[in-house]
Amino acid sequence: MLTRIDHIGIACSDLDATVEFYRATYGFEVFHTEINEEQGVREAMLKINETSDGGASYLQLLEPIREDSAVGKWLAKNGEGVHHIAFGTEDVDGDAAAVRDKGVRVLYDEPRRGSMGSRITFLHPKDCHGVLTELVTAATEH
Repeated sequence: MLTRIDHIGIACSDLDATVEFYRATYGFEVFHTEINEEQGVREAMLKINETSDGGASYLQLLEPIREDSAVGKWLAKNGEGVHHIAFGTEDVDGDAAAVRDKGVRVLYDEPRRGSMGSRITFLHPKDCHGVLTELVTAATEH
């Protein structure tokens, strides 16, 4: 079902300062940046390593561009820190359906566009022991 930890999502109030912290402290460099209007975030993906299935593992730094976005609301309530964990899968549709059949609430009826052209959905944190969990099928070119 799941092939790797795709990324750890970290909510931050200042994307540029947070990127600089991870660059200066750990030597991580930005692999990709984008603004995701649908999700209401400006983000930077920092590649950590390649994985055996041909994918990679990343840190995803998320700065809200709107206070009413999910990350904006979360940041206002919780402050900066780990927002979610994302697992890679070859079939986000099939794996989301399988998890739903096991009684876990899937937050999107249909997967949405994620970072770097990926397809994503989220699982309700109350059904995942307090952890907002994302399922990700990477775009074929990444």
